[in-house]
Parts: sequence; structure tokens; C-alpha cells
Amino acid sequence: MCVVDGVPTDRVLLLGWVLAGLAVHALTEGWRRLVRLLADWLPLAAVLLAYDRSRGMADGLGVRVHAAGPAAVDRWLGGGVLPTVWLQQHWQAAWWEALASLVYCSHFVVTPVVLGVLWVRDRARWARYARLVIALSLAGLLTYAVFPAAPPWLAAKEGVVEPVARLSGAGWHVLGLPRAGALLTSGQGQVNEVAAIPSLHTAFAVLVCLVLLPLTRWLWLRALLVGYAVLMPVVLVWAGEHYVVDTVLGALYAGAVVLLLPRLERGVRALVVRRPVPTVRA
Repeated sequence: MCVVDGVPTDRVLLLGWVLAGLAVHALTEGWRRLVRLLADWLPLAAVLLAYDRSRGMADGLGVRVHAAGPAAVDRWLGGGVLPTVWLQQHWQAAWWEALASLVYCSHFVVTPVVLGVLWVRDRARWARYARLVIALSLAGLLTYAVFPAAPPWLAAKEGVVEPVARLSGAGWHVLGLPRAGALLTSGQGQVNEVAAIPSLHTAFAVLVCLVLLPLTRWLWLRALLVGYAVLMPVVLVWAGEHYVVDTVLGALYAGAVVLLLPRLERGVRALVVRRPVPTVRA
């Protein structure tokens, strides 16, 4: 399916693939492992699917969509020029278009695959990473509801900024997979188009880097993780999917979740332990 139609963006399908693979693996270790798989993953899948449905409604709360503000910040960062416009004018190589499409679509695959690998290798680390994924998703959802923002391609469509092309799927033609671009476009049309701040594409790329970097001993893999976290925002800005400010906020959201969630969990556990147990008088 990936070769013929491209990487799907539907979370139900992606989770189904991962769970099917994990189920086969679990069956080799006995039915108790399969029960554990269902007990661990079904609540997680339910939360992530609920997030997807809520994200699509986050812009329907009557809050004004911000289009000019993020563009003004990026124009200031670019010294009067929008970084997206500059990149699209100067980076037009076919190899870059192909790489950019692959990096962009990897967002939909990397998180569920990392979750699957961690569940097989170390369930405790899987649980911590799953909580980080949920916390980051909820933080993004709350921001989308409070501060809906238009990405560069949509701001250009509305005449707020100069013309910007949406290039996230342009590389599939270079790779000889034009139908993959159509699949990506179909998936993009089903999500909230004004969920630009923060960039969760950037946030999850940075989260993967922060979580896996301490576990990696090989220098080449460390370089790959860091390179992925850096390349994702560059691709997003070039493709017209996000402003620079969106990607910076996405990276900050990922760092904040990694730093604050464990402290919050320790605080909750300490509060529960310290809570006095009521005595029962005869």
C-alpha cells in the first residue's frame, strides 16, 4: 500500500497496522501477552482517536482565526521577508522535493512505530512515552481551540500574504508515486486547517529525539535523531505548512512536556501518598 498509494495519514489504519503486528508477536508468547496488549493499547488508541475527532472541531468554537499575526512575526524574523517565500524561491531541486515529502509523511508513521517497538522492548518506557504523546496532543488541542491560526498556504489563499504553494506532497511525483500525493491531500482535507500553532509535526519529531537520544549508544543514530528533529521544521516552513514561529513553539511544547510531565506525576503521587486515611470508629 505504501509503494502504490503512499503513506496513509489515517490514525485508525496506522494503529491497526501496528496492533496487528504486535498481536502476532504477542501470540508467540502466549495468550496472557495478548491480553496485556489489548489492556495497554485500547485505552491509548481511544484517547488518540478522541483527540483526532476533537481536533477537527477545535476551530468551531467561535474564536477568531489568526492569520496576519503569525505572518508578521515570521516577516520580522526574516528581516522583512517571509522565510517560506524565500525558501520556495530558492529551494526547487527535485531531490529536495522527494526528501521533503518523505520527511513530512514520516510524522504519521514514526510515533506509532516507536510506541510499538518500545512496548515490545520495555513496557515501562512505552508507558512513559505514551503519556508524553497524550500530554503533547492535549496541549496542542487546547492551543488550537484558544488560538486557531492559519498556516502560510491558507493565509496566502485568503490574500493575507504573498502567494505560497502547498508543497508537502510535491515529492511524490518525483518518486514516481503520484497517487501517494492524492492520498495525502485527501487526508489533509479531513483535519483542522487552522491548527497551525504549535506545529505538532515539529513537536513529535523533537519528542522522539528527546526520548530516544538517551537510549542510543551509536553516534550515527544520535546524528539521525537530531537531524530528523532539525529537518522536520525546515520541511514544514518550505512546504508552506507552518511558519517558523509555529515550529519553534512546537519544539518548546515538546521540551516542556518532557520536563514538566514527570514532575507533575511525582507531585500527584506524593499528594496521594500523603493523603490521610480516614479512621473508622467502632
